[in-house]
Amino acid sequence: MSKTLDTLTVGQSGTVVAVNGHNTSLRRRLLDMGLTPNTQVEVMRFAPLGDPMELNVRGYALTIRKEDAKLIEIA
Repeated sequence: MSKTLDTLTVGQSGTVVAVNGHNTSLRRRLLDMGLTPNTQVEVMRFAPLGDPMELNVRGYALTIRKEDAKLIEIA
């Protein structure tokens, strides 16, 4: 079973394996934001109530909802 991005804690990182969502507009948007396979992702912090989460992707900060992070498989 693969791990998803929403399971990481602050300071942990992983490599994107797949972005699920089966051709939805959300999947396309995540890919457009740089979350493509073989991309290194690091969790920088969470909002005070735990959602959304801030990621370091390709040298920039990206904030996504934890619900969206569940679609991203990591290794």
